[in-house]
Amino acid sequence: MNFEHIFSLSRRRFNALAVGSALTVFVPLVAAAELGEAEKDELRFGFIKLTDMAPLAIAYENGYFEDEGLYVTLEAQANWKVLLDGVIDGQLDGAHMLAGQPLAATIGYGTKAHIVTPLSMDLNGNGITVSSAVWESMKPYVPMENGKPVHPIKADALKPVVEKYIDDGKPFNMGMVFPVSTHNYELRYWLAAGGIHPGYYAPHKGDTSGQIDAQALLSVTPPPQMPATLEAGTISGYCVGEPWNQQAVFKGIGVPVITDYEIWKNNPEKVFGMTQQFTEKYPNTTVRVVKAMLRAAKWLDENNNANRPKAVEILSRSDYVGADYDVIANSMTGTFEYEKGDVREVPDFNVFFRYHATYPYYSDAIWYLTQMRRWGQIAEPKSDDWYMDVAKSVYRPDIYQRAARALIAEGEMQASDFPTFATESGFKAPQSEFIDGMTFDGSKPNAYLQKFAIGLKGDETL
Repeated sequence: MNFEHIFSLSRRRFNALAVGSALTVFVPLVAAAELGEAEKDELRFGFIKLTDMAPLAIAYENGYFEDEGLYVTLEAQANWKVLLDGVIDGQLDGAHMLAGQPLAATIGYGTKAHIVTPLSMDLNGNGITVSSAVWESMKPYVPMENGKPVHPIKADALKPVVEKYIDDGKPFNMGMVFPVSTHNYELRYWLAAGGIHPGYYAPHKGDTSGQIDAQALLSVTPPPQMPATLEAGTISGYCVGEPWNQQAVFKGIGVPVITDYEIWKNNPEKVFGMTQQFTEKYPNTTVRVVKAMLRAAKWLDENNNANRPKAVEILSRSDYVGADYDVIANSMTGTFEYEKGDVREVPDFNVFFRYHATYPYYSDAIWYLTQMRRWGQIAEPKSDDWYMDVAKSVYRPDIYQRAARALIAEGEMQASDFPTFATESGFKAPQSEFIDGMTFDGSKPNAYLQKFAIGLKGDETL
């Protein structure tokens, strides 16, 4: 027996071999036989240490991958670029990705590669935190009720603080996790809604700083380093996923002022990304991966989040997020702490399955593309048809539906757990629950861009 090979497999598969149960582990489930066996059963998936990687951890720990005949190794990655490069060059078979990453790669912003999304991993999950000093400067401009801030807090309250920095000749620096991250676009959206210009990109001119005409200077900081960078004074605030907003509260160095749920209610956040080549070469494997992650997503949300304490225990392990249980639980179990001691109910801060959270909607893809255009990452005007074509080339509801139908046939899930596939267009109804009151209709991206006072639109270029 080749023990070096065995140790390269997942811990679960090695354990199964070690106790002599290889026969039962390798026999595919009869209930899924009609799908066809996985063409590739040993898989490596990447993730970043954030709570919204939970569907991967749960699919692994609950044995859902094994139920599909898949033997998975989960590997934390240093940053989003390393993670994306790992998927592109084949070191990773798939990964927990920022919603903008497959889109940006496919259109050639940054590294060019055709990445597809057969599954959305969650809704919401981010927050914007400012340093304690900035918060004290903001407070006079924040509406209060019974001695507590009225939420949502708009960037209008930050604008005089930023203007004071500018008048004093000091840069107002903020961190976000990656140029095509949801965090970048949410932070920019919030700032612009408050009249603060977050700056433009001009890749066609070799400028990828995103700071052209900026009043607030945004730059990349890896998520786990956000609190320390804030504490050092290098940045005055940041937008990041959990548990790194709550960590600032626990450390007493910052105050989360708004969640992305309040910027755009039930916004799509992370996706599962794979190369198009992988999905074409291993179609059954791909569907089986999606099946396992759908089961994990449902487990995370079922019975009004009853499984979340167990999920928090799993995520707190060093193999996954590696933060204190209490820090992760602060948001994962339905509450969120803003200013120290100001704990509020936010039951949908993390959503993994409710509201069809897992479905890869074309309209979600188009929103991210509009923000790339708004801030100059897409330098030239594009037609509405272009947005649609890109969305369809990246978001793959056909793969999702195969997985969902298999789960329904097996009795693991019900048709009511999913959109009505026979009539689903891939477009959500126009959404109006944004911090600035704008309405987004995914079928009209250029008309949507025209609504914004700050941002590129129409034929505008830099």
